[in-house]
Amino acid sequence: MNQQIRKFRETRQGIEPRLDPEGLYDIRYRAFLETVSHMRVRLHRYCARMTGSALDGEDIMQEALFEAYRKIGLLDDAQALRPWLFRIAHNRCIDFIRNRQARQRAEAGYASDEIVLPVEPAGPGAGRAIERLVVHLPPKERACVLLKDVFDHSLDEIAELVGSTSGGVKSALNRGRAKLAALPAQPVAVPVHDLGLERLLGRYVELFNARDWDGVRALTSADARLRVSDCYNGLLSRSPYFVEYERGEPWRMRPDVVEGEAVLVVDRLRGEDWQPAYPVRVQATGGVIDRIADYYACPWILEMVFADG
Repeated sequence: MNQQIRKFRETRQGIEPRLDPEGLYDIRYRAFLETVSHMRVRLHRYCARMTGSALDGEDIMQEALFEAYRKIGLLDDAQALRPWLFRIAHNRCIDFIRNRQARQRAEAGYASDEIVLPVEPAGPGAGRAIERLVVHLPPKERACVLLKDVFDHSLDEIAELVGSTSGGVKSALNRGRAKLAALPAQPVAVPVHDLGLERLLGRYVELFNARDWDGVRALTSADARLRVSDCYNGLLSRSPYFVEYERGEPWRMRPDVVEGEAVLVVDRLRGEDWQPAYPVRVQATGGVIDRIADYYACPWILEMVFADG
């Protein structure tokens, strides 16, 4: 790890990193991502469970990693990299949850704050059953249960991350575990159908698979935004997006549903079989596409969704 951090810093000597996250990400950022690659699946898992969405979790993790990249010079101890990244990601998650619209979606169905008798701790073995239910807890309890019972952090580590004390963490753990035990059976989420968006996505897929890039552009607004994981964040019109697909390995795109949300899934040809590789999130306003998020470098998203299924 020390060698990785040192190597990354050496590539920056005498060069100021580009701090503006607009446009193509430079090679130094890619070097940073390579350095922290061993942590990304765990970071995504944490962000996804905090927000209640694998796609929102990935977006937040991307923002957290870019923030860490800008501040990497402040980290002198390579051994502190893991808690430092978790702290940045955690703060981003809390900001997301506190957003009023996000809270209405991500925190619907909260358990009440009535006093509930404590139950036996769930313990680290509770695994994914806990992960799927913590979205029903308030943010602090959600973070404490995840970090202790899923990620096996110490009480002191959790206290530092959430800005509390070991005693405060214990109390939050007891409240959170009790609320989880008292939750009724969770109904299966029924996807919300937006027929207009579904038709638009169908047309987008048809044109995309035909490599009709002018036709695809006609479905988007002039100021449509594009975010491609690890690569680009800016205007679609200024990106090499379609060029990359034109010269890439065999692929096809199809409509699908991920966690109740209508998305697109890109399949890759592996031998003689088509296999799902990653999702693409398309958002529209007034029947015109104004935002695309392409998660081509994030296979863990579908892996998490499939594991939950």
